[in-house]
Amino acid sequence: MTDLTRTEVIKLIAVATKPLNLVGVGLSKLDLHGLDLSVANLKVANLSGANLTNAMLKGAELLGANLTNAKLNGANLVNANLKVADLLGTNLYGANLNGADLSGANLTNAILRNANLRNADLRGANLKGADLSGAKVENTILEEDK
Repeated sequence: MTDLTRTEVIKLIAVATKPLNLVGVGLSKLDLHGLDLSVANLKVANLSGANLTNAMLKGAELLGANLTNAKLNGANLVNANLKVADLLGTNLYGANLNGADLSGANLTNAILRNANLRNADLRGANLKGADLSGAKVENTILEEDK
């Protein structure tokens, strides 16, 4: 797994002509606040402890990504794929997760206060200890239709 710096990520964003491929990249504890990583492919990337405050991750591919204890407060994660991602203790305060796929994700002790979870798929997600106060949950999918 390759580790990158904030400067290297910014350079990659600047020259990207197609969706940015960051599959399996190590971005642990990096300050990536405010960056536009829309439609980036971050499958199984290590973003543990990263600062992604107010980052643009609309439509990003985060399947199986490690986001433990990351700061995603205010981030735009509309239609992002966070399937089976590890979001243990992650701060998603005020994040926009409208239409995001969080099925099978680990959201144990995550902060989801005032988050937009409308139309999000949370089937099989672990929400133990998660703070959902003030979260918008209209049309959120919590379990399979029987």
